[in-house]
Amino acid sequence: MKILMITADGYDDSEVLYPYFRLLEEGIRVDTASFEKGSVSGKYHFVINADISFEEINPEEYSGLMIPGGKAPEKIRQNSAALKAVCYFMEKQLPVAAICHGQQILISAGVLNGRKCTCYPGIRDDLINAGGVYVDQRVVVDGNLVTSRRPEDLPCFMREFVNMLDGRDVSQN
Repeated sequence: MKILMITADGYDDSEVLYPYFRLLEEGIRVDTASFEKGSVSGKYHFVINADISFEEINPEEYSGLMIPGGKAPEKIRQNSAALKAVCYFMEKQLPVAAICHGQQILISAGVLNGRKCTCYPGIRDDLINAGGVYVDQRVVVDGNLVTSRRPEDLPCFMREFVNMLDGRDVSQN
């Protein structure tokens, strides 16, 4: 199984590293996409490698999508190739996980209308204006979509995303 993670400079380090290593623990390959291949720096100076650029994404190669937060989503949401990939995963009902400011990408992709989700409180109004149904809890699961609010929610967030990838029944906590 292979998961796509989309991010860029300014990502929240914990929201990239925790999911990345948690998925590896499950034996799941994670490919990272960004504006360009190569080094991508986090908010707190961790550096990861982008395997592919947004333009090189072939979403048919992946079983799901991970969207971390931080400052990166504000830039990514303006990239048409990244938004096209997000739309593919949502239209195909493949597992999609977004945390914190990652939901800005979902908002710009126009895929939240009528969907229950949560996000960082600072973008709550954006989420609601995009048609999302805001719920203030650690993790919200709505069909193929898993969302969380902030780094402190990562254990619940990743539990539900891994359950979804495994085809297990998902619960909300």
